Amino acid sequence: MNKKRVAEVSRKTKETDITVKLSLDGKGESRIATGIHFFDHMLTLFAKHGLFDVEIACTGDLEVDGHHTVEDVGIALGEAFHQALGSKEGLTRYGAAYVPMDETLSRTVVDFSGRPYLVCKAQFPSEKVGAMSTELVEEFFLALAVHARVNLHVEVLYGKNSHHMAEAMFKSAARAFCIAVTK
Repeated sequence: MNKKRVAEVSRKTKETDITVKLSLDGKGESRIATGIHFFDHMLTLFAKHGLFDVEIACTGDLEVDGHHTVEDVGIALGEAFHQALGSKEGLTRYGAAYVPMDETLSRTVVDFSGRPYLVCKAQFPSEKVGAMSTELVEEFFLALAVHARVNLHVEVLYGKNSHHMAEAMFKSAARAFCIAVTK
């Protein structure tokens, strides 16, 4: 069993070069640099509200678009969760959280079951927040769920502002993950 509950994952493809360091028993500290500022903001909030210490360095083919960067960061972060949890012995396993963000309310429920699945429900009113396409929010959560090997349900129950909706999703996911990985 990984007693320190930490992991480091490197992933290099034709499109991206990523290093992720994760400590499940952290203080919510982070250093995030993906080249997509809004995504960096969301990952910083995920670390802070999940009480995970996270370092992510990514260079990607942003001249094409942000898809490879967002998806591959989700893959690497998911792998880091899987590695840091080791045998999962004594794990709470389930987590659920509701998070409001102004007019928006998001709910996330997670099961560290080893059976990956994603249900993601959000209808963003705008196509982008900053330089990040809102359709990439689901791509991130899908990659995270598959590679962390979790059953993940993340949903915006209501909301009008795309920034608030994405932020509530990342924060509720962070809180649900925090609860689920507690021993």
